[in-house]
Amino acid sequence: MTLSLSGNELHQSAEDPEEVAYDPESSRYDLYECSSCDNVVLAVGRDEPAMSCHDQPMERVRDGEMSVKPPDIEQVLLQAFGLPKAGNDICLRVISDGPLSANEVAESMGYDRSTVTRYLNNLVDLGLLRRSELNREGGGVVYVYHSVDLEQSRRETLIGLYIWAGEAAALIEDANATKRDSLDENPDQKPPGVFWDSSGNK
Repeated sequence: MTLSLSGNELHQSAEDPEEVAYDPESSRYDLYECSSCDNVVLAVGRDEPAMSCHDQPMERVRDGEMSVKPPDIEQVLLQAFGLPKAGNDICLRVISDGPLSANEVAESMGYDRSTVTRYLNNLVDLGLLRRSELNREGGGVVYVYHSVDLEQSRRETLIGLYIWAGEAAALIEDANATKRDSLDENPDQKPPGVFWDSSGNK
């Protein structure tokens, strides 16, 4: 399975909490760039030939001097899906012990039922959990929550993350475009170091 992200952004990730730089020999993911335009692609899980752009193979990035602090899983879920610690804990509880009803999750974790229900429904909407009806012994039905298929979960989570990263890349592109316009209009003036702080957060 191949998922890729196009945009002028380098995405780094590692398990080490210290700052890391892109390492093309790590095999965790690959970065490719086009020699004809500014297109940069992140590829995870590729086992095919290199990516292509303009009908030509893209070149694998071999440098990458910027260092970043790698995220942990809670940061990813928070930033990409708006899922704070409580939502992450609820998701992991259902994956570990499900199928569970909202009442069972709330009682086992000491959370308010309405809060748990809101998070569970959000997790279903995100594709991280699934919901089904269970017949009660005394009659009636109750909603219970399950983990989704592992491959489906992997795909949905990666796509969600890439959508978030694509939006972040678009913001960077907008900031660069604004900077270029400013330089074209005022070639004798040097733009501020953190340009987007003074350009309407573009």
